[in-house]
Amino acid sequence: MSETRTADTYAPGAPHPLRWLALGLLGLAQLMLILDLTVVAIALPHMEADLDLGRAAVTWVVSGYALTFGSLMLLGGRATDLFGAKGVALAGLTVFTVASLTAGLATSAPMLLTSRVAQGVGAAMLSPAALSVVVRLFDGDERNRALGVWSALGGGGAALGVLLGGVITAGPGWTWVFFINVPVGLVILVALIRILPDLPKVASGSLDVPGAALVAAATGALIYALIRAGDHGWLNGVSLALLAVSVVLYAAFAAWQRRASAPLMDLGLVGRRPVVAGTFVITVTTALMVAVFFLGSFYLQNQENHGALAAGLLFLPVALLTMACATVAGRLIGRLGARAMAAVALVIAAAGFLMPVFWAGTVAMVAGVSVSSAGLGALFVVASATALSSVAPHEAGVTSGVVSTFHEFGAAAGAAAVSSAAAASIAGSSSASGFDDAFLVAMGVAAVSALVSMWLIPPKGE
Repeated sequence: MSETRTADTYAPGAPHPLRWLALGLLGLAQLMLILDLTVVAIALPHMEADLDLGRAAVTWVVSGYALTFGSLMLLGGRATDLFGAKGVALAGLTVFTVASLTAGLATSAPMLLTSRVAQGVGAAMLSPAALSVVVRLFDGDERNRALGVWSALGGGGAALGVLLGGVITAGPGWTWVFFINVPVGLVILVALIRILPDLPKVASGSLDVPGAALVAAATGALIYALIRAGDHGWLNGVSLALLAVSVVLYAAFAAWQRRASAPLMDLGLVGRRPVVAGTFVITVTTALMVAVFFLGSFYLQNQENHGALAAGLLFLPVALLTMACATVAGRLIGRLGARAMAAVALVIAAAGFLMPVFWAGTVAMVAGVSVSSAGLGALFVVASATALSSVAPHEAGVTSGVVSTFHEFGAAAGAAAVSSAAAASIAGSSSASGFDDAFLVAMGVAAVSALVSMWLIPPKGE
């Protein structure tokens, strides 16, 4: 019997024989999605020069992908439950890979921006579907270990993006920031077609198109408001208007879900304590990780005058520690419990953010953000394990979509908060006071979140 046939016909209830290989491939695919949030950052000046991009277009090269990715993930999660995780994951990977090719071939701003939006659509399908597969292939302590590997790849992706962006831009050129996804995506696609089992559909009915449109518009408005707040301030009229629009649209979505015959999601799901705790932790963790990337990158280049490649290389310990600590956390969380691990990890993150405030220079900065990243790597595992600990199989896709959506909320909020706090230093001032203010804000958020997590996360065994 062939290996492929064995993978497709394993006994129901028995562990899938190729589950760890599947996890590795899905984790690599997720890593590509996370990398594409930050890998373009260092390449932006080169894109701007080659394609004659205006300031707005440069901003949307990053924001267009993040906005589409974040606003459509709940829809991707529901589609996973309705149509099957394998099909949605493969379709999302195909869309992302093709869009990466067209982005690399772009000869104009409209072509590049359209490709980035298409990448976001593919990512919004792939990410919740892949996480749903992981949740359903593993159980018990093995699931915690699997989530540790998943979190290690996703958590280290932002820092690796800075490193790879610098290396690729300084080497073959910015187009390969996108082209590199094509061969990697095709290899993963072919392998997943062969080894992923056809997991049964876990929900019935039709896709709630009006509900999907409402929640996508509400999420998009909220993320865009947070992005604008970072550029224009928290009291900017347009940003406040977008926040108000998002509140109205979320209210309309909730009202529609109560009357829809086949709602997009059970609203009671987001009120469950483990889901609330998990989404809180993922939001805080992602916001703080963005602070690490954002502040570290600007400090090293603007304050310490390192080039893009050198700054990228200096982020290598950040990526390695994030991955290592996430992997270790996946093995320990079953013994220590999510509540204790979250509190300890947040205290470690807070201590790391304090280091660059007391000591100036490259060494202190790299050491501080590396210590913070060690704590944040463990928190990615806490967030996923907590939110997904008590969901039924038919809720795995949509819950994965909820977790992934709050990941994007955290990223947008973190970027907005630290860019506002560090505005003076980022604008080119020789003073590091803006960076100090931003690190103190991040430290305060981590410390307060440690206290909140002790109250919010259910005790071990509950």
